[in-house]
Amino acid sequence: MSLLESPAATSAPHPGTQRQPRIWKFWGTSLWGLLLFAAMFAGQFLLVAAFFIAKGPPFDLASIKAVASAGTVISLSVMMGLPAVLLVLWLATRMAHMPFADYLALRRSSWPDLLIGVVALIVLVAGWDLLSRMLGREISPGFMVEVLKSAQADGSLWLLVLAFAIAAPITEELMVRGFLYRGWSESALGPAGAIVLSSLVWTAMHAQYYDWFLFSEVLSIGLLLGYMRYRGNSTWLTIIMHGINNFAATLQSIWLAGHS
Repeated sequence: MSLLESPAATSAPHPGTQRQPRIWKFWGTSLWGLLLFAAMFAGQFLLVAAFFIAKGPPFDLASIKAVASAGTVISLSVMMGLPAVLLVLWLATRMAHMPFADYLALRRSSWPDLLIGVVALIVLVAGWDLLSRMLGREISPGFMVEVLKSAQADGSLWLLVLAFAIAAPITEELMVRGFLYRGWSESALGPAGAIVLSSLVWTAMHAQYYDWFLFSEVLSIGLLLGYMRYRGNSTWLTIIMHGINNFAATLQSIWLAGHS
């Protein structure tokens, strides 16, 4: 069974002609997706390992936790995942014989779509914050506050903001709404199935939240981003929305860290 399919039915190319552009099918997209996740985590792990080795003995569990939870290390590890992901995406799109930007829908969004997306995001997040207050829950995850305190102590708060508000959204959106959605939406799943499945994958990427309430919030945001990717046919649109969400969440956590 082929893992690729042509975006439009074409006759067989003559010898010596350029190969037709193709889209990875469901299983091809899924396999490349596994490679993308492996590359991202490898890039992050290597950065943490480098800091751990540079720190020197003792090499025990407590030392690993101390290094891995430092604000500077977390920021740089998030940023290191981006070049690894870009390399795999370049290979995947090159093997599909399609331009990188075309395959990942890196095209300008219309202003109405951007406005609709941002307003919808604000309403959705505000609704979750209100529900969180009604249930007597913390608005910001506790680990985020601790990471920010660590970054402030290291003098790397600016680096953390860049990592969370720029590097993380670009990395995750290129992987999920750019690559996974593209292949899955043109398979038997269709756009609706691709939105749901890619949102579930994106939610699983946020295992650090380890909480049903926060998982539900992340899933709802993922569904909104997936819909806007379908509506606007632009991954830049979801990158901007994702970046705005993360930037606002980071500012909120900074404020909470200063009052705790």
